[in-house]
Amino acid sequence: MYPFKTAISIAFLLVSFAQYGQHTDEINSNRPGETMSAFAVGKSVFQVESGIYGIHENHSLLNYDANGYGVDLTFRYGALLEKLEFIADLQYQEQTVIDHSYQYNRSALKQTVLGAKYLFYDPFKGYKKEINVYSWKANRAFNWHQLIPAVSLFAGANLTFSDNPYYFSREADISPKIMLITQNHFGDGRWVLVSNIIADYIMTDYPSYGYVLTLTRGFNQKWSGFIENQGYKSDFYSDAIVRGGAAYLVNRSLQIDVSISNSLKTTPSILYGGIGISWRYDANYKEVIMEGDKGDSKKAIRRAKKTKKG
Repeated sequence: MYPFKTAISIAFLLVSFAQYGQHTDEINSNRPGETMSAFAVGKSVFQVESGIYGIHENHSLLNYDANGYGVDLTFRYGALLEKLEFIADLQYQEQTVIDHSYQYNRSALKQTVLGAKYLFYDPFKGYKKEINVYSWKANRAFNWHQLIPAVSLFAGANLTFSDNPYYFSREADISPKIMLITQNHFGDGRWVLVSNIIADYIMTDYPSYGYVLTLTRGFNQKWSGFIENQGYKSDFYSDAIVRGGAAYLVNRSLQIDVSISNSLKTTPSILYGGIGISWRYDANYKEVIMEGDKGDSKKAIRRAKKTKKG
């Protein structure tokens, strides 16, 4: 019975941790997909996510080819509140374009977004999964609570500099960007479904609206894989993209990843693949209690420690 009691104690402890903070024992990166997760990195936690990719474009109507590379760089910092995260998202891209017999280069910061994300609803807050010590079947039954998503909102601004070849205007511009984010955890967290509903370049001549759906599967403590569908539409440019890849956890604060993406349209068709890395610094993090009732969490920790000492 000793191992069984230990498992029960640890389970209660893990449930308590899930309720009380955004910070996790292992790094939680948005890479290699394009969705933004609902949860923040945690107060005082700094995280950087970066990658490099190669890209090929071919336009079936305009008859041009473009080859090049790009660099993604995202800074995430939890500050002021446990549920609040500040974000700087940058993307630089450089390409060589062959348009009939004419060749030219284009390069710029394709994306510069500054903003903040706030978690409005956490389905784990105040929720404790009841463990039936008498029924293995009851504990393995589908947990309908998993269907309730965490909900966050991102609000920020696009900063576009003048003479940007990837922007519809040659003038420098600042435009709002907002995003509704939901996140579900299924199968004790092995499956994660994240959705982003996006309104971009608001109040410009060509506002863009889109979505991203990402399904991630954790295979073991080190490896995970994902599939993703992204779509966006505006009068300037519309497309649908499918994406897939995998990530490897080097240690609790370091992850590497690889991915490949392909557009469904041929105007232009886009194929790109890349590798990336995510790293966090959490030495200054202190566990934050997000609920009023602290007693249950402290009791769970004491129970687990007492059981571990045996």
